[in-house]
Amino acid sequence: MLESFLHYLTYEKRFSAHTVVAYENDVKQFYEVLNLEDHMLADLTHRDIRGYLVELVDMNHENTTINRKLSSLKTFFKFLKREEKIMHNPMVKIQGLKQKKMLPQFVPENQLWDKSTFDEYDDPFLNLRDELILELFYQTGIRLSELINLKSNQYQSTQIKVIGKRNKERIIPVASPLKMLIDEYLLLRLEKEVDMDFLINGNKGKKLESKFVYSKVNYYLSKVTNLKKRSPHVLRHTFATHMLNNGASLESIKSILGHTDLTATQVYTHNSFKQIKNIYKSAHPRGGD
Repeated sequence: MLESFLHYLTYEKRFSAHTVVAYENDVKQFYEVLNLEDHMLADLTHRDIRGYLVELVDMNHENTTINRKLSSLKTFFKFLKREEKIMHNPMVKIQGLKQKKMLPQFVPENQLWDKSTFDEYDDPFLNLRDELILELFYQTGIRLSELINLKSNQYQSTQIKVIGKRNKERIIPVASPLKMLIDEYLLLRLEKEVDMDFLINGNKGKKLESKFVYSKVNYYLSKVTNLKKRSPHVLRHTFATHMLNNGASLESIKSILGHTDLTATQVYTHNSFKQIKNIYKSAHPRGGD
């Protein structure tokens, strides 16, 4: 049953490999905790699901984690219903747990890096590579998976074509400073024996790996900011927040980020409220304290 579900996620829903693995782990845990076998699924009720919820709470999982697991199970049981493996969906009466609204963390503009931040290697090419990784995240807002899969032919001077979630394509403009950085990197790369297929290479000249990129971002952000969370996604949040603070519309940010729903983009308005208050105080005749 599980194999059929994973095939459905991969080839029909076109979820990323990372997402499919997360769903697989969630469903496997569900089987293990309730000691289930496939033939038992048709007899489950909402009471069994609530019992599972209690088990997850007892394991000290955060509400956000539990809600993610519930989302995986909802997709799983919808699939089973569609395939007529079950008559009744036990998830119908199940609601997620309340959770705190966590605002996206971002790097303040006065804590961004400069060229001197990237001085780890004797080889200027590797320093330039690391700088380019951070600048691509910050200047385009792309996701980690999108960056490591970015091909050389997807860069075309003033724009890059990004293949996002579910293979959706979007075009992101490339500003002059980023263009200069990419062109300099590509020029230096001609002297190296590396794979030219992907836009950016790892230390051994091969395709970048997620852990490698994550560690680079974490390390360089630790040099310039005190943020507890230092990840590629923080730079995506930083891109969106700085764009909004400097006058970009939500619609344009939504398009660049590849969001399908504007509500996903609206979360950045909370981060920008302080900026709006400052503008109001300075611009309105009676806006002072």
